[in-house]
Amino acid sequence: MMTNSAVATEILPMVLQLHPAIQMTDDQFYELCQLNRDFRIERNAFGELVIMPPTGSETDERNFNLIGQLWVWTKQDGTGVGFGSSGGFTLPNGAVRSPDAAWIKSTRWQAIPVELRKKFAPICPEFVIELRSDSDSLQLLQDKMQEYIENGTQLGWLIDRKQRKVFIYRSGNIIEELDNPQTLGGESLLPGFVLDLSQVW
Repeated sequence: MMTNSAVATEILPMVLQLHPAIQMTDDQFYELCQLNRDFRIERNAFGELVIMPPTGSETDERNFNLIGQLWVWTKQDGTGVGFGSSGGFTLPNGAVRSPDAAWIKSTRWQAIPVELRKKFAPICPEFVIELRSDSDSLQLLQDKMQEYIENGTQLGWLIDRKQRKVFIYRSGNIIEELDNPQTLGGESLLPGFVLDLSQVW
């Protein structure tokens, strides 16, 4: 249960409604993001722009450790490619989302034309991680995780540093909630991958 003071510190993203006055193509949206690199910009399924402030330094340092662990496993395993928080993916529902970390099987990634890979590739990662900072809305992140699952993600971890909880999302299953776990395992999708949360909490 979040306290009133915890709610007060949350920073909600700014949402800009464009349609029907402006209809932005995928290429135009990509160029907009390149021109505004100081912002984290996503697009939801309704075509609205979701603009979020950059994360704080502490959260970014924790995310760096998280990505580093996924990178090491990805290179050792060799069956897929990993991504950090700067990249975006165009989901089947039209939304463009940027998870804090993601992994895609190499066969699916290589099937996408190179020119499309250079922008916001039309693919939903099999595995995603979202790391909640102190100012992030938990509900908005939970909605985002559900959207990943509905668009093809098989396994997703929402790591809530504020409450030291992890919400595990799996395709077709009930959300699992863990209190202060020390590690997370990649299950059958990422065999052998173990995330050490002491580097993230």
